[in-house]
Amino acid sequence: MSEPVHPHRAPGRKVLRRRSLWIPSALILGLLSFVLSLLYMGANNNPTGYMHDLPIALVNADKGMDMGGKQINLGDQINSKVAHSPELKGKVAWKQVSRSEAEEMLGKDKAYGALVIPENFSASVAALAVPQQQDPKRPTLQVLTNPASGSFGSSMASEINREVAHTTSIELGKQLGQQAKLQAARAAKAEASGHAKPEADHAVKAEQPSTAERLLIADPITVTVQEGHEIGTHSGLGLSAFFYTLVLVLGGMLGANVIHTQLDAMLGYAASDYGPFRRVKPAERISRTRHFAIGCGLMAGLSLVTSALALVAAVSIVGIDASHLTLLWIYGACATTAMGITALALLAVFGMPGQLVSMLVLVGFAIPSAGATIPLEALPDFYRFLAEFEPFRQVVDGVRSILYFGAQVDAGLGRGWTMIGVGFVVALLFGFGMTRFYDRRGLHRTPIKVLEPQPAPTV
Repeated sequence: MSEPVHPHRAPGRKVLRRRSLWIPSALILGLLSFVLSLLYMGANNNPTGYMHDLPIALVNADKGMDMGGKQINLGDQINSKVAHSPELKGKVAWKQVSRSEAEEMLGKDKAYGALVIPENFSASVAALAVPQQQDPKRPTLQVLTNPASGSFGSSMASEINREVAHTTSIELGKQLGQQAKLQAARAAKAEASGHAKPEADHAVKAEQPSTAERLLIADPITVTVQEGHEIGTHSGLGLSAFFYTLVLVLGGMLGANVIHTQLDAMLGYAASDYGPFRRVKPAERISRTRHFAIGCGLMAGLSLVTSALALVAAVSIVGIDASHLTLLWIYGACATTAMGITALALLAVFGMPGQLVSMLVLVGFAIPSAGATIPLEALPDFYRFLAEFEPFRQVVDGVRSILYFGAQVDAGLGRGWTMIGVGFVVALLFGFGMTRFYDRRGLHRTPIKVLEPQPAPTV
């Protein structure tokens, strides 16, 4: 086997002993692991404890009823107690709306769920107070979920609503129990007096609740749960938007790395290694500004292809539920372009460290603050701050609107388009501004030189 001729040999043991290899690598990898662990674990550590103003719709449709000439509306009482609950103050933002308004909020990604007090609630409760019923109907509270807004956020809202309904049921049961005790006391007093007629005595005894009725009265409310805004069975329980956005973001970031490397290899600024084969092309001088411009053009054109292929794989092969396919393709291409140009700008400005910087900007800081898995309202303040400008959150809102909310502009698509445009412009200004600055200062990139074999020094 032939051996390549090099001007200097580098024994493996000596290379491994070099501090210049160990120290920078240890610092970079250690810091990266530390930061990523801090970011991801910090976002998922205690969602319930960090919960702040989680939007939930509260609907009071109870019509009330007339009892002895007095109008009673238990729905108003429950509505007031829930909305001003000290336990949930600051944690839940109750939106007191009508049923139609609640459905509109759920359909526009404005609430994670809803608690509905039906129109016959007071009448159903009053019916329980009538003793010896053959088939009493339990009053109900309806919990509406919204998995389209995110399965975790919807689950949090559903759990809160069920706890509120259970607490309401226990409190109402205590009131009904006290009323039953008063009825039983009247019956016992009438029976002890011995003055009641047989018919009246029978009626009084009838007022005493049976064991089954007492159990029913103790926890009278039935809670029903259903989807307030339905999504398809092939939507990943509301997570398909997150994973599709991840594909777009990675397509932009990895695509930028590929384009930057391929462009350098083609212009002779880097070697091309394919397995055991290595190739270095003759160097072609090019300014940093023009290099960045070519990369942006490639990114914009190739994003149309990558977005189309991602769509084909997700819809045609995997079979996710999706509509507005043309819009999803165009939106995906624009998002990928913006992500890719951002990564190209970071590579152009920072060079090799730009790969790590783009990974932190587009993935490391972005995913925990996206609100795609854990809702923003359940994240620490630092992540909510990041969510205002980190690109992943902006893109996923638009994808979620297209996949689940009929591509409504005010369901996140409008913000998505706006922030993609802002990110695109900022990346171009940053990239062209810095590369132009480098060129004016004469900080040109030096093409790689092919080292020729050198004769061994004579002794």
